[in-house]
Amino acid sequence: MTNSIDDGTRRPQAVVAGDLNGAATLNGRAGASEFSIGGPDGRGGMATGANPYELLSASLAACTAMTIRFEARRRKLPLSHVEVAVSFHHGVDGGRDSFERSIKLQGPLREEERAQLMQAADMCPVGRSLGLSADIRTNDNITVGRPANYDDDLNELPIPYIDAD
Repeated sequence: MTNSIDDGTRRPQAVVAGDLNGAATLNGRAGASEFSIGGPDGRGGMATGANPYELLSASLAACTAMTIRFEARRRKLPLSHVEVAVSFHHGVDGGRDSFERSIKLQGPLREEERAQLMQAADMCPVGRSLGLSADIRTNDNITVGRPANYDDDLNELPIPYIDAD
């Protein structure tokens, strides 16, 4: 993927690009990772790949898992596996949006150690940034409610349809 935004003086954290007349999928790059970004293609089809809400949720899940892992290693806690599931939800009646975050910790942890790791989850830098504009609810199992639908949100945008013909 070419990077026309990167002029060599500063490197962006993420770049997304795609041709208007090409494939419906946009191509994304973050660090050394390249991936497809999906969702409505503007022509009535669906592009394959994770949509922006899924990517946002994945960022929170990744940062949470990394923060918990960092804390467990720093404190030498017997955490053997961490799993974090996240879903993004719109606020009801114009209320604050929210993320539902479920965390599963495995290993011979004492209750106080589990509590320390769950508390560490709230220190995740991405969560702290997202928490400025959305609530983050955390529980200790891997079940999340119905997430916000990116396709529906795009359809609700006040963009007039203009037929090119």
